[in-house]
Amino acid sequence: MPRRKRKAQRKDRSDRQPYRVRLPGFVSDQEVGLGDLVKRVTYGFAIKPCGGCEQRARALNRSLIFSGRR
Repeated sequence: MPRRKRKAQRKDRSDRQPYRVRLPGFVSDQEVGLGDLVKRVTYGFAIKPCGGCEQRARALNRSLIFSGRR
């Protein structure tokens, strides 16, 4: 696949809105990204974050968000 098409596809992915999942009672009234949720769980297990962890968290936050209410 030519590089131009790959760059265009990456740009299209970043413009998308994150998928929102409504979980009443599970999450507070504020929205929580999947990356933030993974970060909290790994912190609970005393796993030290690295630079790659921050990139992963940002990518996951762009893809999925949990919300409590509408």
